[in-house]
Amino acid sequence: MEDTTPPAGPAADPSPMPPSPLPLAGLKVLELGQLIAGPFAAKTLADFGAEVIKIEAPGAGDPLRRWRLLKDGTSVWWQVQARNKRSLALDLKDPAAQDIVRRLADESDVLVENFRPGALEGYGLDPAALMARNPKLIVLRISGYGQTGPYRDKPGFGVVAEAMGGLRHLTAEPGRTPVRVGVSIGDTLAGLHGVIGVLTALHERQRSGRGQVIDVALYEAVFNCMESLLPEYSAFGAVREPAGSALPGIAPSNAYRCKDGHALIAGNGDSIFKRLMAAIARDDLGRDPTLADNAGRVARVAEIDAAIGVWTAPQTVAAVLVALDAAAVPAGRIYTVADIAADPHYAARGMLDQLTMADGSRLAVPGICPKLSRTPGRHRRNAPTLGQDNAAVLAELAVPKKATPAG
Repeated sequence: MEDTTPPAGPAADPSPMPPSPLPLAGLKVLELGQLIAGPFAAKTLADFGAEVIKIEAPGAGDPLRRWRLLKDGTSVWWQVQARNKRSLALDLKDPAAQDIVRRLADESDVLVENFRPGALEGYGLDPAALMARNPKLIVLRISGYGQTGPYRDKPGFGVVAEAMGGLRHLTAEPGRTPVRVGVSIGDTLAGLHGVIGVLTALHERQRSGRGQVIDVALYEAVFNCMESLLPEYSAFGAVREPAGSALPGIAPSNAYRCKDGHALIAGNGDSIFKRLMAAIARDDLGRDPTLADNAGRVARVAEIDAAIGVWTAPQTVAAVLVALDAAAVPAGRIYTVADIAADPHYAARGMLDQLTMADGSRLAVPGICPKLSRTPGRHRRNAPTLGQDNAAVLAELAVPKKATPAG
């Protein structure tokens, strides 16, 4: 059931214009695979108007349907990951189902898959063969280690990719066991890199008229976000070590204890540092010429962090943020999801979307990001039930009922 309630925000125009056409309207995407990375990429394309047909195994469907907290037997996460998609239940081991996938690929602009390398070929759906039938087809392949290389055939989940990509080593307090980021960030980063690849290939296709294969490895997507990690090792032999909530080599930027929690303070700009020191009554540090730039502050970061901590310790987080807002110093609290749900800025920017479930209840889900000024994405359709669109999709393909595989 589609929810037409506009997102919370400024007062609506009394005579609103009809919604603009979505920027990816007319783009046909065929989604294979399951769980997070590939489906996240397809979801992002769907948010901006792409028609996504998701192939799922009959009976159970995508395992994400049963992950974490369930409402009426289905994960509420599913309402985020599968919104704006259609569901076609097909057993890819069935030759008749494989033929349907080929016919769908003939009419598609993009195919998204995140099986282990070789699995798609095992179903008789080799990308080269599909592209021979449809030379304009763009195939996005997301896997743990990529389609080539000595680790190609190893199973790879996002958590392993986060470790191999260098992220897990940094997420710890010094001397303690590294911890994972609390969400599947490796999968999401791979999905976003996949979207970048698809949009880039679509742009190139306008010139060449040809599709191509996009090979995204989860560990590479993580590694691509590791900033100066490799060049620092190459130039200086420096191995960046865990630093807790601090940001090594940039000062001051840390989480500082208050009497009721922690405040995150980023005073690492030269002029910002002076304002921060004035706000905490340490003008002596703000005027110190040896602390006028980042290199000088890094050399004395322990002293600076201690001074800020002395100021924050007896205060509430709220009081600290009021003072630093007044001084134009970047600072914030550590949000829980309850904080997010109550925050007026999230609401004003339409990031707390509300959809209507089949039973009439309302469910809050993340809004659409990024924001486009003229053709923004929107929530057009709730996540489908398993096989919800079988009849419609197969009718569009003119598949005779007697040739329809069980689904």
